[in-house]
Amino acid sequence: MSEESKFNFSEEEAGQENTVEQSKEAVKKDAKGLFQSTKTFFSELLDFREDTDRDATIEAIKGDIPFKGATAWILICSIFVASVGLNANSTAVVIGAMLISPLMGPILGVGLSIAINDIDTLRKSLVNLATMIVLSLLTAYLFFKFFPTADLVTNELFGRTKPDVRDVLIAFFGGLALIIARTKKGTIASVIFGVAIATALMPPLCTAGYGLAHNWDYFVGAMYLFTINTIFIALATFIVLKVLRFPMLKYANSKKRKRISQLASILAILVMAPAIWTFVEFIKQSGYENDYNNFVKDEIRSNRELWFQSGVMNTDEEKIVLYFNGEITNATEADLRNELKRYDKIKEFNLEINGNKNRSFDKISDAYDRAIKELDQKDNIISGLQKQIVGLQVEITELNKKIENDVSQNNSVSFTNLSRDAKVRFSDLQYFSYAKMLESKDFIKIDTIAVARIKWRKSLKDSLALVKEKELSVWMKQKLKLDTLVIKRLN
Repeated sequence: MSEESKFNFSEEEAGQENTVEQSKEAVKKDAKGLFQSTKTFFSELLDFREDTDRDATIEAIKGDIPFKGATAWILICSIFVASVGLNANSTAVVIGAMLISPLMGPILGVGLSIAINDIDTLRKSLVNLATMIVLSLLTAYLFFKFFPTADLVTNELFGRTKPDVRDVLIAFFGGLALIIARTKKGTIASVIFGVAIATALMPPLCTAGYGLAHNWDYFVGAMYLFTINTIFIALATFIVLKVLRFPMLKYANSKKRKRISQLASILAILVMAPAIWTFVEFIKQSGYENDYNNFVKDEIRSNRELWFQSGVMNTDEEKIVLYFNGEITNATEADLRNELKRYDKIKEFNLEINGNKNRSFDKISDAYDRAIKELDQKDNIISGLQKQIVGLQVEITELNKKIENDVSQNNSVSFTNLSRDAKVRFSDLQYFSYAKMLESKDFIKIDTIAVARIKWRKSLKDSLALVKEKELSVWMKQKLKLDTLVIKRLN
């Protein structure tokens, strides 16, 4: 038997190769089956086209567009509720106003009409939306103009004047949720309520009314936020209805259909263009601010040798201005300019650094020490003056007592008691004085007379003042045991 016949493993190796190939094929089938199962699962999970009621959706949206009668009063009531909530800084009240607001109907009508090429519905939607906006602004304006409001702007008001990219995302995804819920068979009411709260159409209009009444900048900011919400809700409606392939409205006249289709397309572009521009601008501005804040935090505030005061970023001029207390060396300036290039969004910005070269840290410390010493000296002076004031008050009190004692020797009643009793008896008195005076009618004989000088409040009539003066004269004569008394009235 040869060596080759003794050690022939070719059949065994062939069997092993077949087994490996079969295993690979089995793994591939399993992987393919898993992928297909996962795909089917997610397709069934996320696909909402089969659960769409197109006719009912179109009818429901068109039914919410008209604005008259009850809808107008509901809008007015919701505006008042939202205005009170904003004025009182009450989030709960503002949410209540959002839930009863009918503003969402015309906005969905705009998205629907553009998506299905319905120019009549578009016209009705725009007219009703404009009417709602004007009525809302007028109602909010009247409320904030004539209702007593707090001087300070509440957080609920201020929060609607500074829109950012988050408001864009809220409006868009809220609009998506709303139109998806409206297209579903058996509308999900809770989703519609949630979108009404999230997109918040009413508070911006109320804030705009406040701006018309008190602050024009607030009006511009609030109307900008309302415009963002309106555009992105309409845009979301347009996109979803296109994805669901809602049937386009057909016209008997092919030329008219083509013309209306072109007009609807133009309007769709006009609606989407500002939305896209707004979103891009917000993203761009957010990138600028994020890089600027990181630059200030990591490169400036973290450096304990720098006494950072403030900074301003102007994105239009692509300039950053920094203000420091203390002297900024050329090396520090060069280092900050180099570090700025590490931030992509603002690396091309011009960096302007303003340091106070006349105020180094040592000089400021010296000035601080001198100020403390001067304050201590002033405290000592003030303390001495306060002691003098206390001494003078004691001295004045003693003199008043001495004067009253001298007077009381000649009169049984002190002036303090006399004036107090006079005020109690005659509440209209504003001024009262009493003294004994010397007089001479022939410049030979001298007599002593008692004189009371008084002043009544201005609202007291002369006839009533004369009566009270007679009563005062009788009372003082009895009190002071006088035979004669002269009452002199001061104007």
